[in-house]
Amino acid sequence: ETLQRIVSTLVSKNDEIHNFIDMLNHTISNVQVNSSNAISELDEEFDGLYSVLHEMKGSMANTIQQEEARKIQALQDQLSQCSRALESSEELLELAVQSLDIKNPVELLKAARQIKDSVTVASAFRLSLKPKVSDSMTHMTVDFALEKRMLQAVKFLPVPKAPEIDVAACLVADNCITISWRMPEEDSRIDHFVLEYRKTNFDGLPRLKGEQRWELVDYIKATQYTLSGLKFDTKYMNLRVQACNKAVAGEYSDPVTLETKAFLFSLDSTSSHLNLKVEDSYVEWDPTGGKGQEKIKGKENKNRSNTASPKRSTNSPRASARGSRDRFAGESYTVLGDTAVESGQHYWEVRAQKDCKSYSVGVTYRNPGKFDQLGKTNSSWCIHINNWLQTTFSAKHNNKAKTLDIPVPDRIGVYCDFDGGQLSFYNASSKALLHTFRAKFTQPLLPGFMIWCGGLTVSTGLQVPSAVKTLQKSENGLGGSTSSLNN
Repeated sequence: ETLQRIVSTLVSKNDEIHNFIDMLNHTISNVQVNSSNAISELDEEFDGLYSVLHEMKGSMANTIQQEEARKIQALQDQLSQCSRALESSEELLELAVQSLDIKNPVELLKAARQIKDSVTVASAFRLSLKPKVSDSMTHMTVDFALEKRMLQAVKFLPVPKAPEIDVAACLVADNCITISWRMPEEDSRIDHFVLEYRKTNFDGLPRLKGEQRWELVDYIKATQYTLSGLKFDTKYMNLRVQACNKAVAGEYSDPVTLETKAFLFSLDSTSSHLNLKVEDSYVEWDPTGGKGQEKIKGKENKNRSNTASPKRSTNSPRASARGSRDRFAGESYTVLGDTAVESGQHYWEVRAQKDCKSYSVGVTYRNPGKFDQLGKTNSSWCIHINNWLQTTFSAKHNNKAKTLDIPVPDRIGVYCDFDGGQLSFYNASSKALLHTFRAKFTQPLLPGFMIWCGGLTVSTGLQVPSAVKTLQKSENGLGGSTSSLNN
């Protein structure tokens, strides 16, 4: 048995060595292929450089030839003028010599006057006896000393250094993350950057296990990038950046972890009204859903309300948020969120179907009565839209309603500042404020929704929009208007 184990170990080791030899041979082959490719690319680069130099040489030689032709033409024109003037002067000189042989004084005087007049207008006396152009071509001299030094400095492209993420300049807002970075030193050879990100529930540096794969954004030209349209269903986001030149990518920056504060919840179907068809983020009125079931009493119903959902532990915050109670009944067509707001600032949005007849959006303390309706108790706050016969839009609390004389938006944003005692509703598209409740919340709050004839879609995992933050600061700074429906 010992010998067999030794043999097995040797066989295993031999297999490892064989595999390693194969890997080395494969690596050698790859080195040869990649070296050949690198030489081919080098030849292409130098051929391109030769081509540029050859084109430049031709262009500059053509300029010299044009200058030569211009100068020669100017000198030849001057030479022609001089030749014509010389010929005229020689003719005049011959005439003057002949006139000296005239014996008759009258004829001699006449010939002398003619010669004098001819000399006065002779072109020979108007000529410039200086070349119009110089024979020098020194202005066509080139100096490639700088270029030679640059060419002598040509080296293989260096590997870019790792960028440095500027955490102070990074921003998480409006379901977007803006990340900013810089290079440790200026590098003009950087062609682009690569950003990688992944969601995580762990603070600090990325962990090797239990992490999602990196998502990649390539060919970023700037040193800043905004990831938009995110759903923050985790607590943090890991991000890292690498710089690339035309040949190689450098090391990744040290990863940073940004906190993604957002309120994530699902609709609690276990205690919703039986006439509501509930999914995680969607609720729809179903008039046939509760037939023959709303009258179920006794042990079976009691056991159902006290039994934890098999999908979630009773120790989870979502399970504790639901508590133990019967389903909503009667005309309380209500469904609640499965996660309570106990502190902090949170935001979610609701979109109603166009044919929805009546619905309410708000919050309530835990364990409302099974027949309670949102806004009709002192422990719930909501805005209510009624499209039956005519449209009414109102804010409700403690069975009191305040009419809102503004158009009903397609999407409603809900902002809850638990510690600040504020519940605000917004037009989710324009971020215009619809209504604000102010109250000192004494218990955890559950998102609540009532609907009759239609459907609602809830969007959670949203950052508090920057426009909402600005409005809140403005409202708080001005003292704000307190709703008459507040506690």
